[in-house]
Amino acid sequence: MTSVLFESHSTSLDNEAGLASGHYDAALSPAGEKQAKELGERYRCTDIRAVFCSDLQRSYRTAELALDGRGIAIVQDPRLRECDYGELTRRPRGEVHSNLAARLQEPFPGGESYRQATERVREFLEEVAIRFDGEVILIIGHRATHYALEHCLNRRPLEEVLTAQWHWQPGWTYRLEPSLKPLI
Repeated sequence: MTSVLFESHSTSLDNEAGLASGHYDAALSPAGEKQAKELGERYRCTDIRAVFCSDLQRSYRTAELALDGRGIAIVQDPRLRECDYGELTRRPRGEVHSNLAARLQEPFPGGESYRQATERVREFLEEVAIRFDGEVILIIGHRATHYALEHCLNRRPLEEVLTAQWHWQPGWTYRLEPSLKPLI
């Protein structure tokens, strides 16, 4: 069984401006850089085998700052990206997130659906389940990454995950068994 630690990326400039970044490559804010270092302190004594993050800088920069000097491989994987909001990218967060359940199957205009984003993460999980069996991995991702983990590993219906109030917390822990076929 693989122990999966999940952290959302630290605060970005778009987060502070109230914008939904989607696939836009927003940088971390100064507060986000400080948060990333605090994230690293939370796992200072944890034996992490590998760190996976999206290829968006708010995710991989969080990983770089958090794990500076630890010698742990940081692997960027675009499957761990936020949902692609298409034409709504960088629009006010309230506008984009006002009815997420409607985007369960239907893609954002010019973007993707949450079902499609979840499928990307599911494919990633199938690969790491076998490769890192018995290990601890850290994933630094986005809200869509978290939704997919809740659905695929905690077996929660995706619509329920999308409509529940999202609350940040300092990390989530999941168990991923090689024989477990993640939900989709």
